[in-house]
Amino acid sequence: MTNPEQDYYAWTQETVEKLRQGRLAEVDLDLIAEEIEEMGRSERHELRNRLAVLLAHLLKWQYQPERRSRSWQLTIEEQRAMVDEVLEDNPSLKPQLPELGGKGYQRAITRAARETYLEKRVFPPTFADTGWSWEQVLDMDYLPE
Repeated sequence: MTNPEQDYYAWTQETVEKLRQGRLAEVDLDLIAEEIEEMGRSERHELRNRLAVLLAHLLKWQYQPERRSRSWQLTIEEQRAMVDEVLEDNPSLKPQLPELGGKGYQRAITRAARETYLEKRVFPPTFADTGWSWEQVLDMDYLPE
């Protein structure tokens, strides 16, 4: 059997074939469980990252109105579409938006400060302090003023 640390793709293909053939005794069920668990963490991580980028751009939009551009607007739209795709593929993550978005918001502040050269203290300290709702954040037409 292929070692997943040496050739992950080959290991996945061999394991899938054995599972389809019902040869459960030949597969490492603990390792499969770990891999499935990691896949779930990866989806949460992807959503948190997309939210962080989206929130950073919304902060930039609101706190640097003189620098607003079509590029910023398109980045906001793109991130919203990507968040929507993650949620469409993983609807059970939607109730976790406040938690994941809250964590992503802290990273968004750092990103926005770095990209705008504004001090971090200029931005609201928590997502709740922005006054935005998650519906607004995900609304393709919403831009903060």
